[in-house]
Amino acid sequence: MRKVETNGMNQRYGAETVESSPAVSRVTERTARKLEFGPNETTLVFLAAAVLVFSSVLWTANGRNLEKIDFSVTYLGARMVHQGQGAKLYDLTEQVKLRSALYQHPNPLIYEHPPFEALLLSPLAALPYKTAYLIWGSINAMLWLVLPYLLRRYATVPEDGLAYLALWFIFAPLVYILTFISLKGRRDLLAGVFLGLGLFKFQFVMPFALIFLLRKKWRFLAGFALSATVLAALSLVAVGWQGMTSYVHLLLSIGSNPGNVSYGSAVDMPTLHGFVYALLSRAVGVRAISVVVAVVSVLVILFTASRSEHAERTGKDNSFDRVFAATVAMSLMTGLHMFTHDFSPLMLALFLVAAHFPGRAHPGLRWLLGITMALFWIPPLYFVLVARHCLYLMFPLLAMFWLATLALCRTSEGSALPAGTGPSGEMRSVSD
Repeated sequence: MRKVETNGMNQRYGAETVESSPAVSRVTERTARKLEFGPNETTLVFLAAAVLVFSSVLWTANGRNLEKIDFSVTYLGARMVHQGQGAKLYDLTEQVKLRSALYQHPNPLIYEHPPFEALLLSPLAALPYKTAYLIWGSINAMLWLVLPYLLRRYATVPEDGLAYLALWFIFAPLVYILTFISLKGRRDLLAGVFLGLGLFKFQFVMPFALIFLLRKKWRFLAGFALSATVLAALSLVAVGWQGMTSYVHLLLSIGSNPGNVSYGSAVDMPTLHGFVYALLSRAVGVRAISVVVAVVSVLVILFTASRSEHAERTGKDNSFDRVFAATVAMSLMTGLHMFTHDFSPLMLALFLVAAHFPGRAHPGLRWLLGITMALFWIPPLYFVLVARHCLYLMFPLLAMFWLATLALCRTSEGSALPAGTGPSGEMRSVSD
């Protein structure tokens, strides 16, 4: 046997081995797969998707509920900074006053996002609300159309381009994809910079970064610290020290009042905190629940870091994709505040696991991953759970996916599971 370096492989996780040149060709062909544009069905579906996505932006902009969407809260914060009220950004009385002036039927949620977000979006606040939404929605639509192209070479399952595009209608993660691609290219510093830009959702990004801290990935952490420093400086410019202090007090208040609807009602969220609260809120107080959540979160992070380190140290194949997928799932589980659209990073994890689906030698793992992945890709399930105020029931599903993905990392290290075996059982590489 001879070692073969495949395209985009991270050397720190070991090189894959193959038995013959034809196998190498199949690996290279599948690894380098991209969306092909031209006079074909995939192009037509892509164009139809573009029309649908931009049409949805226009439809929302002209709908009756435009003032109730999440962007209305973002616009509120940006408007306060634009008007020079940064120091009072987290003064809820001032927020309510401006909200009443801006909207006739306002969203009851408050602005609790980081200060730098309000500063960066303040140029949009100079525009009328509807115009600002059209611009913001169009930017998001364009990102949605670019991301499938960026990820395709790493997400070879499903092989059919039409099915691949269809799955993208559910999720659209940007920061995690850029981080993943940079790590695959061994550009750790840049990967850290990209993840740091995700501090807009710091509740998910921080647990992810902790894994790299525990594993002493210093170049990655240097990039992350660079982004964090820049965003912290922007936050200080936006709200000053008084605003920063108010923001900390607001976050503490949100943590102490998980049932408050204005704070987003964290008790109905698919996180560890939301699930534990649903189980124990009638028996113990908020502080006890916070302690339980903190302890379990630490254990989950430590276990993920340990399994990731073990996979890197002993893995015979390139286990990086599966490790990354498990880390994404962990970051969502331990995030304290999570809405339905925050499932978006899970798309990357689902595609990576699908590309390394376990072989028939592991039927239990195949069934567990297959069922959880199928449920995540059923949009009506989310709508039903949101309508019934029990979205926290998605947490057990997320936890099962996390554990199964970690098990996939472990089983792929031995000889029982051929590395890279897909759902169809086709072998793309064989371990020594």
